[in-house]
Amino acid sequence: MNEYKPVDVRLYEKVALIRRVEEAIAEIYPSDKIKSPVHLAIGQEYICAAIIEELLATDYVCGTYRGHGVYLAKGGDLNAMMAELYGKKTGCAEGRAGSMHLVDAKQGVIGMSAVVGTGIPVAVGHALAIKQKKQNDVVVVFMGDGATEEGCFSESINFAAIHKLPILFVCENNQLAIHEPIEKRWATPKIKERMATYGIPAHQFSEPDIFSIYDYAKTHIERMRQGEGPAFMECITHRWSEHVGPNEDYDQGYRSIEESIAWRKKDVFLSLGQSLDPEVRAMVDKRIEQKIAAAIDFAENSPFPEPEELYKYVYA
Repeated sequence: MNEYKPVDVRLYEKVALIRRVEEAIAEIYPSDKIKSPVHLAIGQEYICAAIIEELLATDYVCGTYRGHGVYLAKGGDLNAMMAELYGKKTGCAEGRAGSMHLVDAKQGVIGMSAVVGTGIPVAVGHALAIKQKKQNDVVVVFMGDGATEEGCFSESINFAAIHKLPILFVCENNQLAIHEPIEKRWATPKIKERMATYGIPAHQFSEPDIFSIYDYAKTHIERMRQGEGPAFMECITHRWSEHVGPNEDYDQGYRSIEESIAWRKKDVFLSLGQSLDPEVRAMVDKRIEQKIAAAIDFAENSPFPEPEELYKYVYA
């Protein structure tokens, strides 16, 4: 899946692509050209970039409604994604799904869901199928901290642990369930410690250290290919934008601008880019901007579905 490039260049390409795509979406969104709500992961993109980097083309990923990064990091078609946001026939779900339900079966992107936590048991089902078929693939499923409060989360972790399924559970813990901080929802926010009680490896990353996250994921993905069962990663992070939409919401009273300033000083997009040779970075950035411009042009010039499309896939 990976081109022969140093890992820091490959990771920067993923992080930069996700960041710039979402910034482009934020710019377009007020025009009403985008026909679905958007949940941006600006500030969080290093997590999926690091973890998906070591996956093979035949492996699977499952994201959340904040899933642009998961889709793109796994190699999802950018043109099809942008067209889907525009509600166009050429979208990855032919204009039916929008931002919250991205899918690209050819790249192993399991269809995402707008309902919190519902992708977790679906991902576990894929892992069970892999084991039953005696294949060597793995599944990575991403979730927010709010999803760990759903019943299907505990059931899925337990089932995967019992059957030693090849699945990596990743909690992108931005410490918010929509607008509710984690300290108001849990008596103790020790998610990683709770997961260890299922007898699986569990680790928390409290800082945005992309290389440590990459190394840990690589180690446990290799374990899974050897049949050693699931693992859990909790990555503490911070989303820059409001829950849904392109704006900021630090004036709403549920989180502080001081917290944001501290996280933005640790922005992986900037620090990773600054660590590269300037010519290499400029070449990567130019290629990304060209891809984004082409995807927007593709979306804007694609047709909307015909009205008759409403009757397709309707069975009752």
